[in-house]
Amino acid sequence: MDTMQKIAVLTDSCSDVPPSLAQELGIRVIALHINYRDAAYRDRVDIQPDEVYARFAEEIPKTSTPSPSDVAEAFDEFVAAGVTHVVVVSISSGLSATHDLFKSVATGYPNLHVEVIDTKNIGLGSGLTAIAVARMVQQGFSFDEVVRGARRYAESTCAFFCVDTLEYLYKGGRIGKVTYSLGSTLDIRPVITCNEEGVYAPVAKAHGRKASLKKALALAKKHVGGASRYRFAVVHGGAEEEARALLEKAKEALPNAEEILFEQISPALVVHTGPGLIGIGAQIIE
Repeated sequence: MDTMQKIAVLTDSCSDVPPSLAQELGIRVIALHINYRDAAYRDRVDIQPDEVYARFAEEIPKTSTPSPSDVAEAFDEFVAAGVTHVVVVSISSGLSATHDLFKSVATGYPNLHVEVIDTKNIGLGSGLTAIAVARMVQQGFSFDEVVRGARRYAESTCAFFCVDTLEYLYKGGRIGKVTYSLGSTLDIRPVITCNEEGVYAPVAKAHGRKASLKKALALAKKHVGGASRYRFAVVHGGAEEEARALLEKAKEALPNAEEILFEQISPALVVHTGPGLIGIGAQIIE
């Protein structure tokens, strides 16, 4: 590796990298904003996911991108620390303007070599790539190698989410009235993923909550296929007990995982899908 390269890794809070792991790997996390009628908070900085879930009954907040000043502050600190190259791993540009914000702010730092990776995913579907990238940096790979690795990891990662209600997807215009009415009446639960364009798409349907979780696990196992090396994550939005039960089943179904993560989902995702969201993501390492 070129000894003149000093590489930093940056991601957003919707990538759900566990804070302890972000600290261990030196990943800089930029917070999205959780906006209530009377106040705005930085995700996981001024307000924690469980606080948002606890307030859902009284108000469902809105979300917005990080502030440009927060991103600029991170880049300023990189420059001051002698960083020469930055790999930014962002949630899908199809779901948030955060990716474009990172690119826009980066143009103001011509002396930094910045590559913004659009994972076309969200939650730990994006975060798994940020983690893999940070490990490559720690292992001494060059910037070009890390960028190639980031793109490969983003493509080899899938996440599957189970919603507890169709109400929020309907209100957000992501499913139609007929689908909402039939699904609610018959207790049909979609399993949602991010498609190739990086937007939410139903990938399967199941009758009832347990069946949808079982289907999501089956899809994660199918994604891993015969891969010799892989990692997986289970995440939840205010549904820890059910998520831990899924985690145990996933350990049995995917016994050779090199790394297993369990984390609460950023409220910025659950705002659009409703409380009770559970997801499982898997990443093929090679």
